[in-house]
Amino acid sequence: MHTLDTLLVGLRAAGEHTRLRILALCARGELSVTELTQILGQSQPRVSRHLKLMVEAGLLERLPEGAQVYFRVSDRTDIAKLAHALVALIPESDASLNRDLSRLQQVRDTRKQRAQEYFQQVAMSWDTIRSMHVPQQQLEDALLDVIGPEPVGELLDIGTGTGRMLEILAHRASRGIGVDLSSGMLAVARTNIERAGLSNVYVRQGDMYQLPIEDASIDLAILHLVLHYSDDPSEVIREASRVLRPEGRLIVVDFAVHTEEYLRSEFKHHRLGFSDEEIRQCFDAAGISAQAETRQLIGDPITIKIWQAQKSNKLLSISRPRKSTKRVS
Repeated sequence: MHTLDTLLVGLRAAGEHTRLRILALCARGELSVTELTQILGQSQPRVSRHLKLMVEAGLLERLPEGAQVYFRVSDRTDIAKLAHALVALIPESDASLNRDLSRLQQVRDTRKQRAQEYFQQVAMSWDTIRSMHVPQQQLEDALLDVIGPEPVGELLDIGTGTGRMLEILAHRASRGIGVDLSSGMLAVARTNIERAGLSNVYVRQGDMYQLPIEDASIDLAILHLVLHYSDDPSEVIREASRVLRPEGRLIVVDFAVHTEEYLRSEFKHHRLGFSDEEIRQCFDAAGISAQAETRQLIGDPITIKIWQAQKSNKLLSISRPRKSTKRVS
């Protein structure tokens, strides 16, 4: 519950022309300091001061990502409701707002262009990689069946890539986060999320060995065709377990054991698939229990499997590794 004092702090933080414009922009999606500077036509130090004040008041959330920092209206604090209420009161005919929204569209167009350029860079290998999988629709249907019809709550997609899992599960999640180390793939994911008009999912730059996620905060975590890039799958699953709430679930979608050795050199795979026993041992080491029967989808030449595990309804202490230099490729 917020108090009268916190409401007053929020009102003071929002009570300035530029800060109201920032609220209106950040309510429409996450933006970097550089992007806000371009839209507002003001100096970076000045914009940064406004942002700092609004973050401290709880109106905005600060989200570091490599050399960039993104901002969005917070969904973690009660006072954030004030931000949405104030934005709703700004007349759509307001000249300043319309100028800002026009520049916001230019920023989004630039993102889209960069995403397209990135896809062009990987296009030659992308079709080859996808052709080794089970058809996308078949795999997605199987995954949705494994997840079940109930709402999933807080969703985490580890190694989100283009954000496809966030797209197909957004309507089932109260909130979805995608984490990926590649800034190029995150640009693609952001474009896809914006094009789909999804407001309850977003992406973050992060390492699958050191997720930028709080302990025991996730209801469903997914590793979708990611684990074979890891040289330490057990640590990846242990880290995923750390962020699961009691009774939270982890679903691993990956290749069964295969012999396509060229995938190591051409596509940077660290592992040529996994056996059921190996995945079960990873689950056990992470303090989560394998659930139900492994789902299998036979592909050409590689079979894909879907494993799932659940955390105990009692909190377990799964500590974050103290030192790790491993990274997602």
